[in-house]
Amino acid sequence: MALELALPGEIVALSAQTADTLLRSGSGDGALLYLWLLRHGGDTPLDKARHAFGWDGVRLEAAQAVLTGLGLAKVAQPAPPPRPEPQSPPEYTAADLTRELDNAASPFPGLVAEVQRRLGKILSTSDLRSLYTLYDYLGLPAEVICLLVSWCVEEFRRKYGEGRLPRMSQIQKEGFIWSRQGVDTTEAAEQHLQRLALLRGREGEILRLLDQKPRPLVKQEQQWVAAWTDMGFGDDALRLAYEKTILKKQSMDWKYMNGILCGWHKKNLHTLAEIEAGDRPSRRPTGAPPAPSGAGAPGEAGQRVREDMERMREYMRRQRETEGG
Repeated sequence: MALELALPGEIVALSAQTADTLLRSGSGDGALLYLWLLRHGGDTPLDKARHAFGWDGVRLEAAQAVLTGLGLAKVAQPAPPPRPEPQSPPEYTAADLTRELDNAASPFPGLVAEVQRRLGKILSTSDLRSLYTLYDYLGLPAEVICLLVSWCVEEFRRKYGEGRLPRMSQIQKEGFIWSRQGVDTTEAAEQHLQRLALLRGREGEILRLLDQKPRPLVKQEQQWVAAWTDMGFGDDALRLAYEKTILKKQSMDWKYMNGILCGWHKKNLHTLAEIEAGDRPSRRPTGAPPAPSGAGAPGEAGQRVREDMERMREYMRRQRETEGG
């Protein structure tokens, strides 16, 4: 006598190897549980299977043991608990600061002197708290903090002119950004500063390309320029996106232009020829994006960054010699 399967159009796939494994096991409960899990996507809570079959807990555990023993299932590990949010920085007291400043073995006193020199003022107690937060709470090395301070000073000079200096609270805020980005070693800081200097030079070039007057970009505009640079767009592609923006919006609209460029990027179109032809070129190898055409040297800001790097290296060398003596 032959059997004809009911509902042949509703198929649950089962490989021959899996079927043979279940048949050799001789466990009807194991096979039934496997089929039930397969039918429900494989990740349904087992309590639902127990209720569906009317099994008790012992029978369910035995069927589960069969499947795990055959290598056809595994016990799902509970998801790790969410990482706790970082706590706020401690409220450092004047005694905490005094103790660290009096510690002859600590780099902190030398760091304070270097930051005061760079800012051209004596740090107040509030300033020292901000600096110590970078040093103690974030754990940034002294040379990284010096490079951070130098960069913030250069940014203020670029945005607001000579004589304007950042507050330590503003430097602390930028330090938290560096820390979140993993800029916590001298090597990482140097690479980060080189990239920032390149982007600052690129900002001026792109403003000229977009028929804009020279000015410091706001934060969102800086992020867009960085994204376009990382995507690998050259001047010709940017100019075309700008012209399309003007044609549509009748004026410069950064958000709209960014949408055009992101659309081209998703299609892997980055050069003028690729965009005009609408071709999908061969996939670029992974790694650093190509330098956009027209991107020049970092300029004066980059030179100041390099000078600060050399001065920080010399400062740290003297610091080590002092500690060794």
